[in-house]
Amino acid sequence: METVQWRDYLGNAIRYWEPRRILYNLILAAIVVIHFVKDLPFSKALLQFNSVLLLFLLAVLANVAYCAAYLPDVFAQMSSVRNSWLRYRWVLFVVGLAFAAILAHFWSLAMFGRNVP
Repeated sequence: METVQWRDYLGNAIRYWEPRRILYNLILAAIVVIHFVKDLPFSKALLQFNSVLLLFLLAVLANVAYCAAYLPDVFAQMSSVRNSWLRYRWVLFVVGLAFAAILAHFWSLAMFGRNVP
């Protein structure tokens, strides 16, 4: 039986997750841009230096949160369910993306929306 090293698990995780980070960021950015454009010109008046800094901070935090996927991925790869996990780990991506998209939606409403629920 072949022994897989930590480095192999981590390498596999990086090869899987990092290309998907681009899609993740594009979708979250699209949500923010859609809210911004939808509420023009009101949203443009709100765009100031501090709000740009806040958007940057939120983008960084979204990418830090994205890294949370590495923990269950690597541990699942180390387990006896590795083969199944490699086929179905896209579910973790979809659930994480949906969660992040919902957060981006509500943050965008709070920043740019006139009628925040």
